[in-house]
Amino acid sequence: MPTSPFVKTSRPFLTAITLGDPAGVGPEVALKALAAPRKSGGRRPLLLGPAVFFQELAGKLKTRQTFRDISDPSQIPPGNFIPCYFKSPFPSRIVRGRSQNAQTTLAVRSIELAVDLAMRGLVGAIVTPPINKAGLKEAGFDIPGHTEYLARLSGCRRFEMMLVGGNLRVVLVTRHTPVRRAPAGVTKKRVEETILLTDFELRRSFGIRRPRLAVCGLNPHAGEGGTIGDEEIRHIVPAVRGAEKKTGSKITGPLPPDVLFYQAYEGRYDAEICMYHDQGLIPLKMISRGAGVNITLGLPF
Repeated sequence: MPTSPFVKTSRPFLTAITLGDPAGVGPEVALKALAAPRKSGGRRPLLLGPAVFFQELAGKLKTRQTFRDISDPSQIPPGNFIPCYFKSPFPSRIVRGRSQNAQTTLAVRSIELAVDLAMRGLVGAIVTPPINKAGLKEAGFDIPGHTEYLARLSGCRRFEMMLVGGNLRVVLVTRHTPVRRAPAGVTKKRVEETILLTDFELRRSFGIRRPRLAVCGLNPHAGEGGTIGDEEIRHIVPAVRGAEKKTGSKITGPLPPDVLFYQAYEGRYDAEICMYHDQGLIPLKMISRGAGVNITLGLPF
């Protein structure tokens, strides 16, 4: 996979890692990942939280890491330490395993800080450990998930959630939508927009000149010619045809998901467009075995 053209800079490539819910597994996952042997590729992590918090956690995890607070992400001194940056007040004690409003607010402030740094060109990538959606709601935040909040903060109107794992790249037409409402979100406009942005990002970010896309149906057997629902006929087929004309890419579908993912597993497609959350995530997580990642398409950074 070629290097993404999003950021071109001569300085070290900084990857901002948000805090996640400080009472949850996010910070632990981040520290264990950073402690694992890896090739840096010139990239350097920037943890968005205070050094004392991570140093205490590293002691409990026995990861033998050193952290240091920095005041300016654009001027990080060399050294064998992990730089930390945070601008909001931080409590001296975190109650682990229990979501609290104050701790949830810290997770949100970390995301906001990451986007600010990215929009100013101070970091080249953002990695987001898990947040607690129930905790966000309880604390009064209207945030469905990272995808929507990153788009909102960056002023991005067209964005999609892509899950990458194994040899799959799954993109969802409806994202964090209750199942009973998902069919109403499957419209010609929405399906075509999803296909077009996926095609664009496959070319721009993944270096695929003529993407091969496959589109799932909504109903069993992809509607079976209108005998098991007509969303395919009314919305999905016209969207596929419209996107083909605009992109010149090879777009297959709508296909029954069981057929589509069998073919995708064989490597026939560069991305798979799914109508609702679990239609795409179940096969992806089964195939990737925990190694899948979520990429937000369309962001300006």
